[in-house]
Amino acid sequence: MELTEEIAAFRGGGGRPARMLGEFRRATVLAPLAGGELMSGAWGGVRWIYVFTGEEALARFALARGDAGREWEYAAILGARLLDTVIPRVDGPTGIAVDVADGERAMLLPPVVGIVPDEAAVDADSTSTSGADSTSGADSTSDAADSVDAGRETDR
Repeated sequence: MELTEEIAAFRGGGGRPARMLGEFRRATVLAPLAGGELMSGAWGGVRWIYVFTGEEALARFALARGDAGREWEYAAILGARLLDTVIPRVDGPTGIAVDVADGERAMLLPPVVGIVPDEAAVDADSTSTSGADSTSGADSTSDAADSVDAGRETDR
């Protein structure tokens, strides 16, 4: 399945977190840029890097922000690179917000063991297992994507 299908299956209760995470890692996503840096917003004490599964999803984000009239610069980046290389270099807890303007089709990948490297995980000290099977953090935050509000107030 493609990433969007894995997200839909997961949000519908029939998906498997490890499959969705694996698909994200293999997918090339679009990350909008602001001032030459990856665009992000803050919610719940976490910095969320915005990524999109395609130009259509990015266009919906622009429309939700009331900023659809301009050309958006973005980087096409492999999900694994975001999780393994970019997130560990960001100060503070950082996760990924996928298709954040799409409500029920959105997904948050929180900075927890099994999703990001242990050194970037907020629960690394309290979690005794790691690896792709420890993706339960996605369960508790997937509905929070609706609350990020397309990043209006906290962009950087």
